[in-house]
Amino acid sequence: MSLPVKAVLFDWRGTLVVAMSASAWVERALQQTGRDSSPDAVARVSVALGAAVEDPDVQRRWDRVDESADVHRETYARLFRVASLDADLGDALYAIESDPAYNPVADDVPETLTALTAAGVRVGIVSDIHFDLRPAFADAGLADLVDTFVLSFEHGVQKPNPQIFRVALDRLGVEPADTLMVGDRASHDGAAVELG
Repeated sequence: MSLPVKAVLFDWRGTLVVAMSASAWVERALQQTGRDSSPDAVARVSVALGAAVEDPDVQRRWDRVDESADVHRETYARLFRVASLDADLGDALYAIESDPAYNPVADDVPETLTALTAAGVRVGIVSDIHFDLRPAFADAGLADLVDTFVLSFEHGVQKPNPQIFRVALDRLGVEPADTLMVGDRASHDGAAVELG
């Protein structure tokens, strides 16, 4: 089978894996810390986090949150402080946010990656992330179906900066016009259009 593209770049969270909802994230953290995890309790923490995201200092950091593991940690620590969350709950929230196990692989991913690989299409993962995704792909038996991983924290640049896509194209040895970007956020993943 011949496909009209030579490579496909995939976002990770929300594209290849099912992202945990914000309320499920809070509920899990409350449970892990042995606290009330009723809908009212989840709502209280969720509202506090939602308001904290609007804090000007948090917003300034948010645009570069995935440029390094340190920046990510500092940004979330600031978010939790502004939301008036105690350290134990903040640590639980951060641990869940940083654990790929809470983002299960979507059902059609193995079949899709296998079909692309069988068709000779190169596969790259381009993700705004603060930790290494390679072990998660290995654990899921998918590592051999990916030709390259371009992770924002390893390159100091995140979407929508076109440079992150350029790194992936160079690693795969393909031209922009021969490549498809698949993601869940037009504002970030859609920036690949700038490279063609």
